[in-house]
Amino acid sequence: MSPRIAVELTSARPDGTWTWRAAGARQPKGVLDGKLLPAGASIGDVLRAEADIDIEGITVTTVLPPKGERREPERLKVIGPPRDETAVTTTGVERGRGGARPHEGPDGRPDGAAGARRSPRPRPERDRAPRDHAHRPRPSGRPAEGDGGAARPERRARPPRPEVAPRPKARKLRPRRVHRDALLAGLPQEQQPIVEQALRGGIPAVRTALAEQNAKARKEGLPEAPNNAVLAIAERLLPRLRVAEWLDRAEAALADADDLALRDLRSVVVSAEDVARDEQTRQPAAKLRAVLERRTEAEQALWQRDLEQSLESGRVVRALRLSSRAPQPGERLAPDVASRLAEAAGTAMTADIGVDRWATLLDAVAYSAVRRSVTPAGVPAEPGDELLGQVRKHAGRVPAIAGLFGIEAPAAPGRRAPRRRPPVAVSPARVAASPGASTAPPGGAGPRARRIPPPPVVTPPPVPVVEATPSAPDQEVAPAPEHPEPGVP
Repeated sequence: MSPRIAVELTSARPDGTWTWRAAGARQPKGVLDGKLLPAGASIGDVLRAEADIDIEGITVTTVLPPKGERREPERLKVIGPPRDETAVTTTGVERGRGGARPHEGPDGRPDGAAGARRSPRPRPERDRAPRDHAHRPRPSGRPAEGDGGAARPERRARPPRPEVAPRPKARKLRPRRVHRDALLAGLPQEQQPIVEQALRGGIPAVRTALAEQNAKARKEGLPEAPNNAVLAIAERLLPRLRVAEWLDRAEAALADADDLALRDLRSVVVSAEDVARDEQTRQPAAKLRAVLERRTEAEQALWQRDLEQSLESGRVVRALRLSSRAPQPGERLAPDVASRLAEAAGTAMTADIGVDRWATLLDAVAYSAVRRSVTPAGVPAEPGDELLGQVRKHAGRVPAIAGLFGIEAPAAPGRRAPRRRPPVAVSPARVAASPGASTAPPGGAGPRARRIPPPPVVTPPPVPVVEATPSAPDQEVAPAPEHPEPGVP
């Protein structure tokens, strides 16, 4: 669907076209076909139009007629004096201080004829055996009648937990567009649409927009835009655009360096490796890297302290969730802290707690850093469908706990075998054009690829062996020459 804009007609040309501009502004402006205008259109009218916006400009395709006056629905007019009547009549009756309503007696019964006819009379006691409350089965946890509730077990008192100071919420990175707008303002007007497409999706977005525009121009019989020239402009301007965007993000990160979310700060530092090649970007990148190291060390120490405090105060669920939220990616728990956390989680998962509490602990264990080391102290006797659903959900993450409920953990997904590239098909023309190719007989098989023979094995010449002849002890034997020269005896 084409975007809609409000246009103001500024002038009419002799060739039947009209000039327009955006309503209430000087830009953008253009020319539209007079056949699109409704009857009675004049200069100064503000109309709604549908337009196609591309690299070359804005083309108005449809002009919608102005909205007419809204017609009110027909209503019946009441003739006569108005009547002040309410649709619903309610009458409130106040209750007296003693609690009885005006029409009730002192005992709460109606004071009418039915209540007045009854007179209090003594009822004779019936002959029945006394009830034995001691041998009557009672639900567990409920006291017997007549004991005043003394048999109800007292609630276990919890030790006061130390209050954990709430941590301030980290701010999100909200960069401005100072450097980006300055770069766009310094570019020629014809290059700005190219830059806008490059900012949206890089070079692929420019190729897509260029292909759509050329396809539309081909249908309308208009000249197509040169692909190579437009892509060259985009490739030349894209590094400058990335630097401008990174500078905007870096300035926003430096302004809120102490309160910014650590994840956003790390993303700015990591992206600096692609742009920190000159003094303009190298200095902010060094400052951000130093801030990141300082913030990471402080967050790491605070994370360790919160984890230990949660374990000491008995907040097992909070400690389990904190174990998987390390400030530094890939950070592992200390061995002593990990063993304490696994032991505390296993001790808390008993058969005496409620099913909801057991499910909460299971969910926290499944996403913690010690999920493979937790052994529950017991499981509920009647888990229920909700808890069994949670166990099936996390069976792959905690197979040992799933086995306690008789649920088999799903098999781990195997590694996918690398796909082999299909053989490259060689065209017969290319094989025939290659040097040393043999032509196949007609009706036979196609040309086959040449097989390169292995290099020949070079065997060194044998070395002649000189046998020593018996001679006198003092006589020396001269060695025979390996390669005698021709003519020498």
